[in-house]
Amino acid sequence: MSPPLSPLIGVLGGMGPLATVDFLHKVVGSTPAGRDQDHVPLVVWNVPQIPDRQQALAGVGESPLPAMLRGIERLNGSGATRIVIPCNTAHLWIDALVAASAAPLIHIVDAAIAAVERRGADAGPIGILATRATLNAKLYQERLDARGLSWLIPADDEIDTLFTPGCYAVKQNHLDRGGALFESAARKLVERGARTLILACTEVPVGLAHIRSNLMKMSVDPTQALADACIQYWLEAREHRRGQENLSFQLLISDKNQKLE
Repeated sequence: MSPPLSPLIGVLGGMGPLATVDFLHKVVGSTPAGRDQDHVPLVVWNVPQIPDRQQALAGVGESPLPAMLRGIERLNGSGATRIVIPCNTAHLWIDALVAASAAPLIHIVDAAIAAVERRGADAGPIGILATRATLNAKLYQERLDARGLSWLIPADDEIDTLFTPGCYAVKQNHLDRGGALFESAARKLVERGARTLILACTEVPVGLAHIRSNLMKMSVDPTQALADACIQYWLEAREHRRGQENLSFQLLISDKNQKLE
């Protein structure tokens, strides 16, 4: 019997670098652990030189796909058994990334929608805070539609004057400004009837948490949902591996006993 594969989660990060660190912090902070060895094993490609996703999709920048594929190759070469991307907009290239990866990818939108469903039928209407590209691709809207949940998105001028500047403010480490802009954009959605917010850009929870916005209480954080999915995979894979190792040991002992007889 071949030895079971050790679970190892690869993180294709750098989009942006602070959002990647936020994801890693959430993985560590949410893992039930009594010692170092109980924590989730991770290998991280936090390389921020990946071209800007929003600019590429707007037709004013180069494609990030070649750089992302290099990261996928490195993570697979490091032995990753699952790969995650703590960036929502990057998932617009998910098909090409999945095709290039031996390790399956855990989809951030699927993890977030599962978190929405755990809130129950009272979750909607749901306000979606995301980049224009993520909204245009309907990464969240189509999944919410399939579950019969209503949704709201920012108006074009709110994206231009609040959301996008907030996103780049966080990338520039201007967290007070970024958080305030995100909060203004979110409150517009709440005023229009949103009962739950999906923080569908990984810069958003960083900014809102920094200013201690009380809107976090009514929000689904896809970064946290992705971290939770990684932890669940690690716990299940670890138990499965232990079971296989125990079975291998029992078979070895049985074989030795038969030879002695």
